[in-house]
Amino acid sequence: MNYLAPSILAADFCILGEQLDKVNKSGAEYLHIDVMDGMFVPSISFGMPVLECVRKRTGLFLDVHMMVAKPERYIEEFIRLGADGVTIHVEACDCIEQTLQKIRQLGAKTGLAINPDTPIEKVLPYMYLVDMVLIMTVQPGFGGQKYITKCLDKIKKMRSIVNDKYPNVKIEIDGGVRLENLKENLDAGADVIVTGSAVFKGDIDANIKNFMKIMG
Repeated sequence: MNYLAPSILAADFCILGEQLDKVNKSGAEYLHIDVMDGMFVPSISFGMPVLECVRKRTGLFLDVHMMVAKPERYIEEFIRLGADGVTIHVEACDCIEQTLQKIRQLGAKTGLAINPDTPIEKVLPYMYLVDMVLIMTVQPGFGGQKYITKCLDKIKKMRSIVNDKYPNVKIEIDGGVRLENLKENLDAGADVIVTGSAVFKGDIDANIKNFMKIMG
């Protein structure tokens, strides 16, 4: 089964509540929340107060993507405030195994992310603790970037590994995904599709319906 995860990084925060209501009614099951600290990535986005407000507005699965150095410092608070899943970066955490274990102990789903230039072999030692692998298809830190096509091979390779050994692990992709390149990513093996601008720019309801038609 495929899932659409609209990213609020591209939302209009002047009317965020209204836009979340539209996503709630659209049929999407995930909501992607990019947390950036200005250290692991150049940008600073939003943190705990925004997550707390979003949780009050929606019952969707809150997919929190920690683009944060030493994310283990914040795991407990993000889950307390409503994160259903927490994804950390293999490049940003010095205690990956312990952090994934902590996420599970606190009752949330675990995710492990890799940047476009990071080989998938970096996540393999932790697959037994992972509910989802996030393959970044742009360089993390900014929305609206162009999709990096070489990542398709990485998705295919991860799909082969998951099918062979970890059938319950989802593969998520994030960055530059639009209607025009959606099908090739689904065919490569992506399960969870993160997209921001392609949902929140223009007619949110129509945009999501167009994605859903292709995703089936």
